[in-house]
Amino acid sequence: MKENTDFKMVAKTFFGLEEILADELLKLGAKKINIGVRNVSFYGDKGFLYKANLSLRTAIRILKPIVVFDVNDDKELYSSFFNFNWEDYISVDNTFAIDSVLNSDFFTHSLYVSQKAKDGIVDRYRKLFKTRPSVDSINPDLKINIHIRNKCCTVSLDSSGKPLNQRGYRSQTNIAPINEVLAAGIILLSEWDLESDFLDPMCGSGTLLIEAAMLATNYPPNIKRSNFSFKNWNDFDLDLFVTITKSVLSKIKPFNNKILGFDKSPSAISKCNQNIINAGLEDVIFISKEDFFRSKKHNDDYLHIVFNPPYGERLRIDIELFYKKIGDTLKTNYTNSCTWFITSSIEALKYVGLRPSRKIKLFNGKLESRLAKYEIYSGSKKKKNSN
Repeated sequence: MKENTDFKMVAKTFFGLEEILADELLKLGAKKINIGVRNVSFYGDKGFLYKANLSLRTAIRILKPIVVFDVNDDKELYSSFFNFNWEDYISVDNTFAIDSVLNSDFFTHSLYVSQKAKDGIVDRYRKLFKTRPSVDSINPDLKINIHIRNKCCTVSLDSSGKPLNQRGYRSQTNIAPINEVLAAGIILLSEWDLESDFLDPMCGSGTLLIEAAMLATNYPPNIKRSNFSFKNWNDFDLDLFVTITKSVLSKIKPFNNKILGFDKSPSAISKCNQNIINAGLEDVIFISKEDFFRSKKHNDDYLHIVFNPPYGERLRIDIELFYKKIGDTLKTNYTNSCTWFITSSIEALKYVGLRPSRKIKLFNGKLESRLAKYEIYSGSKKKKNSN
């Protein structure tokens, strides 16, 4: 009988993407999936930890809890870290960093908690080995995550290291680029069937296009990353990692439709082209210098549109006029399409002149936003539904 080597993991995500992430995990083969707020917990083995880091589109990082204890004050916090067997995880030659997330009446300052925990770890090493591992907040060998909820302290190893949105393809950006994880989440929320053409008419540096192309081809989003913290763990299995990498790469498939991008800015087109080349998706994505407001569909086929228009936050625009032009262009030139766009300007949706069939609350950075859906029928909705 095979020994059960599964353990608990926690994938962090953005508000509003929890169910999408849970669905990704289910399809990937995770067990005991439980949806939280901005996180999803699940079970799997070491190989699944590697696969999740390579393959998940809507996870920011993947944590492996290693110990849970109650802490009532800073002395208990220090002693709990001092008494834990850190030498099983960190050698004196390693560097480490601590990140703390707090939801507690007593512990309210995350940097203070991280400092007390660090003191407990290094004092243990001084006592045992007369030397200590160094702290490196930029690129540590081992990243430790502390989560305190009320008096319950969960200590985890961060298997990802740098956030998983750092896919490695985006060398060029514009003024207000969208986070890669949020972009992937928006595309998954839009329920694109992967059997129609996809358009981002304000593509900027190309993040939505690249995430759409990776989804359409089942391309693992983090395959180009050379750095994962789990590679520094004592139990890292290189042969297993190579096997998992080959396995996820073998599932890439062709895409028989088009992924299209417009932007009226030549510099945006240049940056977008470079990022597409970085991602290795130049055979799947087609971009052109074009003003969306002067563009139109060239056939009657269904078109799936997803974009991130300016909100008036970093790019100054006349909100009322700009969003009215979006609605007018869709109504006039993009019949038989489904359009989704995200905006933090809730007021702007009033000016589109179309009734959204759905609105989903998300956050773009710290900006509370809405992902709005508009269905543009070729005739009346009644006629469409009767066909």
